[in-house]
Amino acid sequence: MIIVMKPGARDSDIREVSGVLENAGLGVHISKGMERTIIGVIGDKRLLSSIPLELMQGVDKLVPIMESYKLAGRTFMPEPSVIDIKGVKIGGKELIMMAGPCAIESSEQIMAAARAVKKAGAKFLRGGAFKPRTSPYSFQGLEEEGLKMLKEAGEANELLTVTEVISEWSIEIASSYVDMFQIGARNSQNFHLLREVGRSGKPVLFKRGSATTIDEWLNAAEYIMSEGNYNVVLCERGIRTFETATRNTLDISCVPVVKENSHLPIIVDPSHAAGKTQYILALSRAAIAAGADGLIIEVHPSPKAALSDATQQLSPEAFSSLCKDIGKIAEIVGREFKNDSE
Repeated sequence: MIIVMKPGARDSDIREVSGVLENAGLGVHISKGMERTIIGVIGDKRLLSSIPLELMQGVDKLVPIMESYKLAGRTFMPEPSVIDIKGVKIGGKELIMMAGPCAIESSEQIMAAARAVKKAGAKFLRGGAFKPRTSPYSFQGLEEEGLKMLKEAGEANELLTVTEVISEWSIEIASSYVDMFQIGARNSQNFHLLREVGRSGKPVLFKRGSATTIDEWLNAAEYIMSEGNYNVVLCERGIRTFETATRNTLDISCVPVVKENSHLPIIVDPSHAAGKTQYILALSRAAIAAGADGLIIEVHPSPKAALSDATQQLSPEAFSSLCKDIGKIAEIVGREFKNDSE
């Protein structure tokens, strides 16, 4: 349920309503818009059955939330959320680019990648330290040693960092090294892990599962947010269909659907959707035109030598060219994208 306050409701009215809710054992989330303040009620609304909230000073109306995803839905927060991570805002007018190699392989590799993606306009350096691979014999990542390299490369190039966490143990290790956790497709419905990253308080990049519906995805995001962590950015990375021409099928339609049903920002991962470098530019263009708030792209200093996902990693030159194209599309759709090389 949400409580819609009257236009011009006083701060004292809002505090009084919030106090009543908290005394009843319920959670409270306050969203202040341009004209109205909305108070989100988190918990069992039956606890309010004997409290006449609609008669309290400043209250306009009570609105039940019909969606099963209460915190992630538009009813709870009608205006789009902007996730601010150390001054970088995801969901605002500026498009945000996250880029870097699939896996951190060496200090020289991640540093070279960081320099390249920074020059092209990226704000985040991505790199995998814990690699959940299909085969147990594939490269599994450098773990904490890799995270140290990621942090060093990020700081040296003034980039924020994001890496995938796969367990409570990896959350504890990664917490002091990165600015944002990523939950990968394989763990999109690992509800224990989602609660743990929610409790961490660190911003979360939450990828859609390969066979997850949009409704299931938003409900899974609810697990993170129910722990008090509202700094969630959704990421579409392609879903599994009968088509085999690409690694996954990029669901472009999910961008406007998510925008209609959720206030959370959404970015797109064309690398994992395509699985092949020759399709990444076209999918990137389509994602931005559809309304995505940014992209996350795999970039390697020498893609052919990559220890994982070599076929879908762009060279620094190809990434720079892509970013120039995104800058042109940004103008058309009323967004901004800054390329440091310009």
